[in-house]
Amino acid sequence: MKAGIVGLPNVGKSTLFNCLSNAKAQSANFPFCTIEPNIGVVNVPDARLQKLEALVDPERVLPATVEIVDIAGLVKGASKGEGLGNQFLGNIRETDAILHVLRCFNDDNIIHVDGSVDPIRDKETIDMELQLKDLETVDKKLDKVKRAAKTGNKEAQKEEAVLLKLKTGLEAGTSVRAVELSKDDREEFVKPLQFITDKPVMYVCNVDEDAAATGNEYVDRVKAAVAQEDAEVVVLAVGTEADITELETYEERQMFLEDLGLKEPGSAKLIRGAYKLLNLETYFTAGVKEVRAWTIPVGATAPQAAGVIHTDFEKGFIRAEVIAYNDYVQFGSEAKVKEAGKMRVEGKEYIVKDGDVMHFRFNV
Repeated sequence: MKAGIVGLPNVGKSTLFNCLSNAKAQSANFPFCTIEPNIGVVNVPDARLQKLEALVDPERVLPATVEIVDIAGLVKGASKGEGLGNQFLGNIRETDAILHVLRCFNDDNIIHVDGSVDPIRDKETIDMELQLKDLETVDKKLDKVKRAAKTGNKEAQKEEAVLLKLKTGLEAGTSVRAVELSKDDREEFVKPLQFITDKPVMYVCNVDEDAAATGNEYVDRVKAAVAQEDAEVVVLAVGTEADITELETYEERQMFLEDLGLKEPGSAKLIRGAYKLLNLETYFTAGVKEVRAWTIPVGATAPQAAGVIHTDFEKGFIRAEVIAYNDYVQFGSEAKVKEAGKMRVEGKEYIVKDGDVMHFRFNV
């Protein structure tokens, strides 16, 4: 599962990617600086992991991770192949969620491809190009489905009705994710077509240092524009965040953040948001060898969670010993949790909860 960073050229995508992943993607003041998508594996900040580390004192600690992809900047006409359009759209189709970076700061030294700063116009430019590409997908599928629908095929007629609704929405400037459809129709007819505008989205407002804590007028306009989208808006001073990552000690970084009026880097909030956007959650294993956060999709069963460690764990799953995170912290150790009768034994049907501390019993 991976989230793609998208936006117009020169809005701060590659600087953000560098900041998140510490991978030094080329970052320069001209369009199409990023041509091949850069992929970074980013640690997910989680205070629970530090708490478990303090209680268990393991030999090593391994956080959950999420993949972030830095994709080349898109321009008007991308859906028709302008700029790096076809490559951009192919790369974004392969991601599972979108981090849409919008420039929300003024700086005469940084070129804007459209000559002025306007995050709403920029958002609409990207949306339109993605919607046009999805419209192509709808039209191609409709050509096939209509023929079958004319023969009286009930399933084809049902699919045709869904596709026509999507077509009407896209032509009106509505992304696929915002078109009203039943859950069953989405699962059966929409999901297999992998529409770009059906992917969940988070808007990242790139501001200057002075607006890092409180936002600015541009951010207010973005929040108003996306209010109906059920999308999170994150405010981030990307250039400043990049400076923070260059500082050598935790103390220096905290002092910098305090000066800005922030409790933690905005990038930490963004990474956690991306993790949530991808519909992922975490369970833990905790022992003297290691304390580790494991990534699972929301709704995973105990055997599926075990399979993330090793496929044999899922195949030979017998049971899971489960401690709620809050119980682990309250009692301070696995032994004390057992004494208090707070360790549960769960079977194959158990749906893992975010934060569960787990041991698996299996036999292969």
